Amino acid sequence: MMTELRGVPFFFRQWDYLRMEWINRYIDQPLLDGAANWLRTWHIFSGQPPERLEPTWHLAVLSLLLVVALHFLHGSELMLSLSALIMLGLPSAWKLLFSKKKTDTYGRREYALLRTSAFARRETEWSVRMTVLFLSASLPFFAGSADTTGACFVFGASIWFVLTAPVKFYLQAAEPPEPNEGDRSFQRGVEFG
Repeated sequence: MMTELRGVPFFFRQWDYLRMEWINRYIDQPLLDGAANWLRTWHIFSGQPPERLEPTWHLAVLSLLLVVALHFLHGSELMLSLSALIMLGLPSAWKLLFSKKKTDTYGRREYALLRTSAFARRETEWSVRMTVLFLSASLPFFAGSADTTGACFVFGASIWFVLTAPVKFYLQAAEPPEPNEGDRSFQRGVEFG
């Protein structure tokens, strides 16, 4: 006989726990690890602070969509797409230009702040990350429309969302790289020392 606590049978509560554990182990944690590796690689090869990866990725995706729009669209469809891409790119361009004015140091203090923020986001925004992943997986299937201009715009917007929204949430919740991982003199000292 199943025991009931708070009106929910024990079996169903156990099933929910196992399902959540499976999602954490096989979906969320590998994506967080991949984002941490991506931040580490970005910091090692570019020497830039890790918070510049997300706006750079966003501008790269918008540039790719711009090339596709210039190749396939004409007339009002092209003008609508270009204006939308420019408006979407302004916050990331502003963030990169504003961060250039600050010092380019990435030390222990910045690492500690990013790490604390990442762990807080990892715990509190789990449901948001899962919702964004679900929407990213299903959004391109709803991009159909009888109007070609609307269909092109919605399809481009869904591709933009798929390529940028999950990346943003997972980069914000990922473990940042150690400050000395991007230091070439530190790497040489470790290799030969």
